[in-house]
Amino acid sequence: MKTISNDSRVYEIVLQGFPTLQRFHVLLFIILLIIYLFIISGNAVILLIIYRESTLHSPMYFFIAALSSLEICYTAVTIPKMLADLLAIVKTISFHGCLVQAYFLHALGATECYMLTIMAYDRYLAICKPLRYSSIMTTGLYVNLVVACVIGGILSPVIETILISLLPFCGPNHIENVFCDFPPLISLACTDTRLYIMVEFIVSSFIILLTCAFVIFSYVRIVYVILRIKSKQGRQKAFSTCGAHLIVVILSFGSIGFVYIRVTKSYSVDYDRVVGLTYAVFVPLANPIIYGLRNQEIKKFLYKHLLSKLFYLYN
Repeated sequence: MKTISNDSRVYEIVLQGFPTLQRFHVLLFIILLIIYLFIISGNAVILLIIYRESTLHSPMYFFIAALSSLEICYTAVTIPKMLADLLAIVKTISFHGCLVQAYFLHALGATECYMLTIMAYDRYLAICKPLRYSSIMTTGLYVNLVVACVIGGILSPVIETILISLLPFCGPNHIENVFCDFPPLISLACTDTRLYIMVEFIVSSFIILLTCAFVIFSYVRIVYVILRIKSKQGRQKAFSTCGAHLIVVILSFGSIGFVYIRVTKSYSVDYDRVVGLTYAVFVPLANPIIYGLRNQEIKKFLYKHLLSKLFYLYN
């Protein structure tokens, strides 16, 4: 391994962002700020509705509330820094700050993968084993499942973080992205990084493929049971309870898989930026729309309280 003197070590990382769109930085700032405010407010409304409405105190809505809380934390890791960089001339972050951002990006991303997996398991029990659902999915079980997801997510990127922190960095210090992540950080190291790339690939692939396989298995069983339901209305109701979750699963696993399940760089820097924005911004943006605006129970509660407020104001 190449020895690097202390005075040549990289202490600051420059995030390139979208240099070709720099002249539109104010417009991009406004658009991203509106998106961020919608993500925060949308998920906060979902949390408030689930907390206030006693009829929504069920395992499915508990998992939706946990996912909404996770999305608020997840976007807080990247979007505020992206907003600041859009208005900054020099887009810099300390090396340790960059490593911490990458760690939390992966920790919360892994937690989301685990969360979507237990949500698939919950739907599997509700549709395939309805008579045993309440006895299996007890309060203690679903609370413990969420806690296990969080602990698993926190532990998942620890090995990668430690290995990257031990790498020598002597320059360059430019990352062709809008936020810090493990793959671009590894590419800056002044040594052979094939082992580190392989570790990153194995860890990411294990998390994504294992959870994705479990979700696919659950939905194969769910679809099989739904197709055997004789009532058309019953089939539609069963599909509607799974449709929102399945859309989020496809968006989340699809975008994350395109970035992390590979052993080499992509052929285009813009590819990394666009896909990175997809799972860091647009997937969290879709969640409050899918679980809020498309959820009949949440919409009913929202309309009921909005109408009552309007009636009170005008009378």
